[in-house]
Amino acid sequence: MTSTLPSPWWRPENHQDRRPFLLGRNAIQKAIRGWFEDLGFTEVEAAALAISPGNEAHLHAFATEAITTDGQRSQRYLHTSPEFACKKLLAAGETKIFDFAKVWRNRERGPLHHPEFTMLEWYRAGAPYETLMEDCQSLLALAAKTVGAERLSYRGLTCDPFAEAERVTVAQAFERWAGVDLLMSVAVDGTVDRSALAAQAPVRVAQDDTWSDIVSRILVEKIEPHLGMGRPTLLTEYPIAQAALARPKPGNPRVAERFELYACGVELANAFGELTDIDQQRDRLGVEMDEKQRVYGERYPIDEDFLAALAVMPEASGAALGFDRLVMLATGAARIDQVLWSPVP
Repeated sequence: MTSTLPSPWWRPENHQDRRPFLLGRNAIQKAIRGWFEDLGFTEVEAAALAISPGNEAHLHAFATEAITTDGQRSQRYLHTSPEFACKKLLAAGETKIFDFAKVWRNRERGPLHHPEFTMLEWYRAGAPYETLMEDCQSLLALAAKTVGAERLSYRGLTCDPFAEAERVTVAQAFERWAGVDLLMSVAVDGTVDRSALAAQAPVRVAQDDTWSDIVSRILVEKIEPHLGMGRPTLLTEYPIAQAALARPKPGNPRVAERFELYACGVELANAFGELTDIDQQRDRLGVEMDEKQRVYGERYPIDEDFLAALAVMPEASGAALGFDRLVMLATGAARIDQVLWSPVP
């Protein structure tokens, strides 16, 4: 999909239309940076070039090649998230960090997606992942207050950023809005039963759909339209099969310490209680890359340095928030390219 921004964006009349959103972006970024610094966080800057761009099956990276002075060549990627680098910094001894990271994702373009965007990531060593839920609530309110917005808005939908967020588990959401007993298809060891889910699915199911494909379709078609309406929603306790980088929830190994933040039906943040078990992490990343190979005919390398860092990384929780989307909802912009100073052509 091509950009919907009037072309070229640098024409004075087009820039003047966007400029209020861009100034709002600057103000929100400044306020958030100050909020983190007041809490004793250290701002970091993850390298964009990586051995592995991330190992989620359905994320697509931009690839390049590193050439040494003697002509040796090696594959590198623009990262899809600064997560691996940030966790290495935790292993190095940092305890509270944040990064306004430029990230790149291929095959993504639309009102809420852009090939290059800003991911705000932050990590707290020794903190439970529930603390990040409180962080998300504070950041929503801060963004709105900074630009004088009483409501977050998107496509006629509104959300009160100052209201206490609704907390609903994925299983509860599937039961409430899709009539599906999701955990009936998840075994105690985390393995999944496609047929048990397909039999309940209120959406179209293709013969070659996996369990994860069906879950994603139900989520998009039946669940997300109800999330973040009137007040923010924290969708919690994802099945372990959908949380490759998160640790299992104590007392219920079928689900993980993962939540997503929604406002106006828009996903804003994704957070984990971080997995630090090297063997589990290697296995989960391998499963993701096997699925990528099956669907897209390609796979990305595993960052062995990242796995090694997990051996000394402390227990921690981390979150990734789409900063541009937050600016959109706070300023009332209709498209992500309206809040980017220099959109990708």
